[in-house]
Amino acid sequence: MTASVRRYSPADPGPDLFEQEAGVLQAARALYVADDADAERYRAALGDLTLHFERLMRETRRLIARSDRAEREMNALNQQLQTLTQQLEYRATHDALTGVLNRGAVIDQAGQALRRNGGAMIVLDIDHFKRINDEFGHPAGDRVIQAIARCLQELVQAPAIVGRVGGEEFTVLLPTLARDEALTMTERLRQRIAQEATGPAPVTASFGLSLNPPGTEFELAYGLADAALYRAKRGGRNQVVLAD
Repeated sequence: MTASVRRYSPADPGPDLFEQEAGVLQAARALYVADDADAERYRAALGDLTLHFERLMRETRRLIARSDRAEREMNALNQQLQTLTQQLEYRATHDALTGVLNRGAVIDQAGQALRRNGGAMIVLDIDHFKRINDEFGHPAGDRVIQAIARCLQELVQAPAIVGRVGGEEFTVLLPTLARDEALTMTERLRQRIAQEATGPAPVTASFGLSLNPPGTEFELAYGLADAALYRAKRGGRNQVVLAD
């Protein structure tokens, strides 16, 4: 013998959660309109109504408390989700070692800025970085990279863009097309690194600089600055070279 299962449709909401209370209320209404009801029956009906009303109040308070607790928990979860989303967005666009923009974010943001306004593209590379890693170990190399990033962040402010595009290579986009202004800032960066980016050995960096009008693609601006950087390397390092 199989048990029958009752199926509910939208027109059939299913069992009444307040079936007992509805029965007590119906009996009280019937008693109210009856002509022959005596005081004892009224008293009994009033007692039933009181008991069920008190039960409903307790259940209502319990449900309100549960709802408030659920709302607080939901708000806390939403806050955690927002925090996690922000952390994921940050990690997706920033270099984990230095906190500056990572390669993908640099290409995206600098590319948009170049197409819109142009700018001075700086590409810098730490001199003799492989020697630092080989002689003193990768942790020492990481500390040098972090020191370079701090120097850049201290001097370069928004809306300029700073990012790490390779192991020991950084890119800076300055919102200027003025040759002297761009050269001055680049020279300040070179000097700051030579003075303050301390490590197990003297730390310097070579710089390539390109000036790019609005509408320039990132690849072109970067390629010009990168070619100037290699000229700086071949010319003795620890210097700034402006692209032709």
